[in-house]
Amino acid sequence: MSTSRELSAAAGPPPPTGPAPRSWSSSRRVAPGSSATGSARASAGPGIASLRRVFTGIVRERGRVVSFEGGPDGALVRVEAPATAAATSVGDSVAIDGCCLTAVEVSGSQLVFQAVPETLRRTSLPGLGPGTEVNVEPALRAGEPLGGHFVQGHVDGVGRIRSAEPEGDGRRLHVDLPPELLRYCVEQGSIAIGGVSLTVAELDEKGVAVALVPHTLAETTLAALAPGDKVNVEVDVLAKYVDRLLDGLARRQGLRSPDMTAGRGA
Repeated sequence: MSTSRELSAAAGPPPPTGPAPRSWSSSRRVAPGSSATGSARASAGPGIASLRRVFTGIVRERGRVVSFEGGPDGALVRVEAPATAAATSVGDSVAIDGCCLTAVEVSGSQLVFQAVPETLRRTSLPGLGPGTEVNVEPALRAGEPLGGHFVQGHVDGVGRIRSAEPEGDGRRLHVDLPPELLRYCVEQGSIAIGGVSLTVAELDEKGVAVALVPHTLAETTLAALAPGDKVNVEVDVLAKYVDRLLDGLARRQGLRSPDMTAGRGA
């Protein structure tokens, strides 16, 4: 019988471990007008495949909106984000202010995304204009550390900044939320605001408070938020799944009627 050492030797050296440098994927970039084929993605090599639509809420770059063309029926959003563009192919998912969008064009240091009516209804994207800074995060790649929490990029709704006050070296934001989102929030739980993974520091009947550390203020657009500003909000998906499961269990046991959950989020 072969020993594990012999089998290992026969299999060849193990693949490199650890997160793959983003520069490796520069060869995957697709020029405007062409498409990313399966063979092109396969040739990118092991360990750098994108998980497609999984994010962590750790912003990689502050981008700048170049143009926003369209209306409620659909829009094209062009964003200047050099670092992200260098590692992005047509068809890749990128979170813009926490909203998962698909790159339909990569041109130099710019990315173009198409936003459909559903996206525009649920998010703060219609408020973007030329020059607006946005938080940019490419989809998590296999082997990269999960620094924040699991973020889908599926914005649940829009919150509104109630207050933004200095707190030591950082800042405390109070964000008012729709009731259907607030019900999924707990103290010390996770929430994504503007695409940034944050911890709920405080709850009240109208919304949540989050504490921003200096690094977050320096690396994201949250430092510029003021009372009245709208922000994309994604609550913890685990809370939604648990609620859905418990709701189904309660219905089967006759403890809850369908009309009791009318208007609630899924």
